[in-house]
Parts: sequence; structure tokens; C-alpha cells
Amino acid sequence: MAEIITIVGTGNIGTAVARRLLDAGREVVVWNRTQHRLAGLVEAGARPVDSVAAAVSSSDLVLLTLTDYRAVADCLAAMHPDQAGRTIVALCTGTPGEAQKTAELVAGMGARYLDAGVQASPEMIGTDRATILYGGDRAAYELHLDTLRLLSLPRFVGDAPAAAAIWDLALFGVWYDAQLGLLRALDTVRAAGIDITDFARTAGTQLGHVVNSAPATAIELLEADYPPGPANLGEHLTVLRHLIEQRSGSPLGDGGLPIVAARVEALLADHRSGEGLTAVVDRREVP
Repeated sequence: MAEIITIVGTGNIGTAVARRLLDAGREVVVWNRTQHRLAGLVEAGARPVDSVAAAVSSSDLVLLTLTDYRAVADCLAAMHPDQAGRTIVALCTGTPGEAQKTAELVAGMGARYLDAGVQASPEMIGTDRATILYGGDRAAYELHLDTLRLLSLPRFVGDAPAAAAIWDLALFGVWYDAQLGLLRALDTVRAAGIDITDFARTAGTQLGHVVNSAPATAIELLEADYPPGPANLGEHLTVLRHLIEQRSGSPLGDGGLPIVAARVEALLADHRSGEGLTAVVDRREVP
């Protein structure tokens, strides 16, 4: 017999999750602070309840599809303090510290906890284009894997409760760093009266170099070996200083390059001029 799944929070992601589970023939219990948002799901076969406590008591798998960890904490506070035997999954974006605190709250209730990072838009839920990251209780993940596979390509990223939040935020950071770097460059070129559409094509090629070298860069970090590649640290420092000057006064700032330049200067003073840019993240203390 297929398990009953409780969904607390029926915003865009929660609604998409509920509909996917209903389409798969699962019994779904739903609660939302704004009750009228449940109408469509009820018509599709979901069973509504009038409180968080009632929702949670209805099943052994509880998905908290909420906006943030504050909302998650509010819902946990509304539950019965004894939730032994249940798995509680928080699907929201927040900090690793918030994920850890939530895990501690759930553990105090006797329940198993999975933290989840949703790398998908609502329309992607239930397709192979969606990835949901999970961290925390591995046994709980494996226990409910058949259900989790209905929602996305699930990826278990670590036993630490904060693992999914770290991975999730780091991925968002890659996008923001790349997008803001592109916007900064386009704005600089436009201000100089240069054709930005033509420049954008060369920028795409440059971004491609970063993408293609990502696996090799990860190996450099793992092995603590930082070959110079296309340039050594001394050569990088020259370019960094030029960029800092060029970006002065930019509405998007300088991208933190002065801090990076200072790090490179410290590495050079430590006689590491033959290394590549990856060395700036070396955790060994630099005098």
C-alpha cells in the first residue's frame, strides 16, 4: 500500500508537488495557512485538514514546502511535541545555520529530518529536468526514495543536515557570480560606446572556459595542487589590478577583487609565484 504524504504549504512549489503525487495515485493530505488556496488540490483529490497538527498526524512523511525556515519553525511549533516515527522534510531556501537549527528542533521531537534544496521551477517538478538535493538522515532518504523519485531526480548530498543548504546556496552563488560578472562587463563595454551584442558573444566563450575547466579545478582543490595553467599568480595580479581600476565607480561594485588581489600578494610574498589562481582558496595559513 502506497504511503500517505502530508504537504504543509501550497504555494507554487507545494502545489506542483501535491499535483505530481496525486497524478501518481498517492493519497495526499494538505494544509495551508490560506485555506482557499487548497480548492484546486481538493478538486484533484487531496484531503484538506484545518490545522498543522492534523496534517502531520495524518502520515509518516511530511513535506514542508514553505517560503523559509522561519515558516518551518512556526509549523514545527504548532505540531505535537512527540513525532517519533515520522520523517519531516523541509523544502525551502535558507542558510546552513538555519538548516542545522531546524534539524535540532526535529530531532527534539523524535522525528527523522531531511533538508531539501529545490533546484527546479514549479513546472519542472515531476520531470527529469528537476533536481532536489537532500541532506540529513540517510536512512529516511532511502526509506522514502520511491516517493522522492516521483518529484525529481533526487540527489543525496551528505549526512550533515546543512549539506543540502550548503550545496543549494553555493549553486545559486555560481549563477549570481556569473550573471553579475556578465552584467558588470556589459555595462562597462556599453559605457565605452562599444557594441555589446558583439562583445556578448566573446563573453559567452570566456564563460565557457570556466564551465569546461570546472572538473579539473575541483581536482586541484582536492589534491591541493595549483598548476599555473594559462597564467601564474604574478601575471594574474597584474590583470586583477587593471580590473580593479576599470571597475572603480561601477554600480555593481568591483566584485571583491581587492580582497582577491591582497590574497595573491600574500601568496607571492610566501614565494608561491609559480602557482595558479586556484591557490587563492588554499586553506593553509599564509604569513
